[in-house]
Amino acid sequence: MADKGSNPLKGLNSSDSPASNYDREPIYKNIIQEKDVLVRVRDGVHLCVDVYRPDSPERFPALLAFAVYNKDLQSLELTDAVPPQPAWGHLWTGPMEAGDTRFFVSRGYVHVIGSPRGIGKSEGGGSREWDSYDLIEWIAAQPWCDGNVGMIGISGFGAEQLYVAKQQPPHLKAIFPYDSRGAYGDLGGFRDEYPGGVLHVFRYLLSHFSAAHEKKGQPVPLSPEREKMWQEAMSNPDYKMYPHIYNVVALKGQHLPNYFNVLIDPFDKVETVEKSEREFQKIRVPTYTGSGWYGYTYKTHLQGSQTWYRETKAPKKLMFTGPAHLERPWHSFHPEILKWNDYWLKGIDNGVMREPPVKIWVMGANEWRTAEDWPLPETEWAKLYLHGWDRLKPDPVLRSSTQSISEPDAFLQMPLTHTSQLQRLRYMTDPLTEDTLVIGPSALYLYAAIDQDDTNWIVILKDVGPDSSVRTAREGEVDVPANLHERELTRGWLKASHRALDPKRSKPWKPWHPLTRAAWKKVVPGEINEYAIEICSTANLFRKGHRICLDITSMDLPTGVAGATNVEYIPYHICSSKTTVHKIYHNEQYPSHLLLPVIPG
Repeated sequence: MADKGSNPLKGLNSSDSPASNYDREPIYKNIIQEKDVLVRVRDGVHLCVDVYRPDSPERFPALLAFAVYNKDLQSLELTDAVPPQPAWGHLWTGPMEAGDTRFFVSRGYVHVIGSPRGIGKSEGGGSREWDSYDLIEWIAAQPWCDGNVGMIGISGFGAEQLYVAKQQPPHLKAIFPYDSRGAYGDLGGFRDEYPGGVLHVFRYLLSHFSAAHEKKGQPVPLSPEREKMWQEAMSNPDYKMYPHIYNVVALKGQHLPNYFNVLIDPFDKVETVEKSEREFQKIRVPTYTGSGWYGYTYKTHLQGSQTWYRETKAPKKLMFTGPAHLERPWHSFHPEILKWNDYWLKGIDNGVMREPPVKIWVMGANEWRTAEDWPLPETEWAKLYLHGWDRLKPDPVLRSSTQSISEPDAFLQMPLTHTSQLQRLRYMTDPLTEDTLVIGPSALYLYAAIDQDDTNWIVILKDVGPDSSVRTAREGEVDVPANLHERELTRGWLKASHRALDPKRSKPWKPWHPLTRAAWKKVVPGEINEYAIEICSTANLFRKGHRICLDITSMDLPTGVAGATNVEYIPYHICSSKTTVHKIYHNEQYPSHLLLPVIPG
């Protein structure tokens, strides 16, 4: 029950598990498996679940893992056949994320895994609104349960936890929704899934794991409103550039219907945001959320977890792990989950609520850090201004000087139909004279013009170095060395036509774009606009001698052909089909700058 001894290898830490090292003796060696159990919910539909419980006459608390994935992917038979695979392993399989059954059952929990109606072996028909609620109450009433129910699982399994928490089932005592998807919308939504309104293909790439009941047929007429949106999507030249995306649109919802809905109506809704804001206060169950530093991938998890933590008023905790996706089958930080559930479901006073509420993996330092809130209360917001000759400096352009009228930098990007070469502009600081710790959200305020009516802004924050060079006119010192190590930290996105801001919801480090159809406005070619680009949060120690680097581009690439990519969770974006010139301004009138969260000391 006590924490295990500390690690004598002080310089070696694991980015996927904080060093709590909490554990208990796994005394229940044998598991009773009840497969394909049909549970009747309030409207008569039957949900299909698997129950794994200790071979003992005792009553135990239960952990429910519930999501729109095939529950058979979580079975002991499959997890035994496919041991944990790292994020770079060829057999890494995203949906295997219900948790380690053996770990929890051996320590005195029942593990229940299932799917809502319309998924896998569950029946279909009717609304799934109360499926999770009814299943939780069914579990609590079973002879093997002591009446205490928690929830477990990441990603889709995490989204389900927060969804049902707002319904307040009486026997739900705690949740651990890591990688919990977006906070705006039921079970995620447009805003967190597509930051800045820039569409990507993750849902397309993930579709081969779909367990949804489907019946494809001949495309049929839509409602007049949706028919008009479909016609607009069919004529969208950017969709036509990607035949596999155009195929989804052309089939009018018969193929990948949820993704089809995004493609024909790629906007957020005012009512979606307002509904979510009203419902945050309904979460009254203890909540431990978080994500990893992988803003380069799904985005929805990292974005959503921060909002859930900010808006939840119940006892809560937040954790950010490293930049690699967690191993599958998922088993990471299970001692941390055990400690959380032992406290809330078993009543074991293990000190979990006396620990700091926020745990953070700091890249660069490769160590864990704690905090009292998020963003960190001690944050000092620092501006780095874009300057000519690829420079990023803490000093703004001097007023009424030769710098104040400098001409813009520019890059020209041809579309994917013509090239696979990505163009960019790069801005870097000089080598840092001391270690600099950056933790939290950041933003780029960019003054720019384009010669088309839209583009995607994609910005990338990097740690470059170490670099001991100097720049002079001497041979070999004119340019920054080309062979410096680069480590990507995070990214930000904004579709130029979604540049409108909501001043009431915006903060300097988190600009809020409505992303609605009403706020959407094409760009006047040649017009200089300010683009406030949210950059996904990160935590990195820039070592002395390293450079802070900002890349600005407008396109990314599939890593395969015919829509394929080599990693399902690193989606490419739907980019412009037009050759576009991008001009970046950085003078007295247009002071483009990067806002960073610097942690003193």
